[in-house]
Amino acid sequence: MSVLAPTKKTSPVNVDERKNLPIKAGDIVRVHQKIKEKGKIRIQIFEGLVLARKHGTEAGATFTVRATMSGVGVEKVFPLYSPQIDKIEIVRRSQMRRAKLYYIRDKFARDMRRSLRNMVNVAIATKSEREEADRAIAEAEALKAEQEAVAKAEAEKAAAEAAAKAEKEKAEAPAPEVASETPEAEAPKA
Repeated sequence: MSVLAPTKKTSPVNVDERKNLPIKAGDIVRVHQKIKEKGKIRIQIFEGLVLARKHGTEAGATFTVRATMSGVGVEKVFPLYSPQIDKIEIVRRSQMRRAKLYYIRDKFARDMRRSLRNMVNVAIATKSEREEADRAIAEAEALKAEQEAVAKAEAEKAAAEAAAKAEKEKAEAPAPEVASETPEAEAPKA
C-alpha cells in the first residue's frame, strides 16, 4: 500500500481555476491587480473589454483588456496565471463573431472623430468677483444711458407735439381785422 504525499503548491495562483475561466473576446471583465507601493500592497481594479485571448491555457496564456479612461483608450495585456492578479471577474458577456477585436481601436477613433465633428465650442468658466463687479457697473451704465435716451426721446416728442399744436392753432385762428389809420375813424364823434 502506497501513501500519497501531499503535493507541494508551486504557484500562489489557483491554476485550475484560472485554466477553466471562460474569458472570451467581447467580455467585459474586472481585473483586480495587486500593486506594491511603499512596502504596502493595494488592489487596483481595471475594468474593460477583452479584445483578445492568446495561447489558450498554456503557461504563457494572456488576455488583452481595453478600457477608456478620461477619453483615452488604455490597453493592458495580463498574463492569465500572474500572481499579481488577485481576482478576475466577468461582468458582462457579449456574443461576438470574431476571436480578436482589434477593430475596436479604429472604431473608437472613428467615433471620437465623429463626436468631435459634432462638438460645439462652449465657454463655461467660473466668474471672479472683479469680473462680476465690472459687469454690474457696465450694466448700470448701459441702463442709465438707455433711460437718458428714452427721456430725451420723450422730451423731443413732447416738443414736436407742442410745435404741431401751435401751428395748428395758428392755422385755424381767424385773421384779425385791419383797422384804418385815419384819425377820424378812431376819434369818437360827439
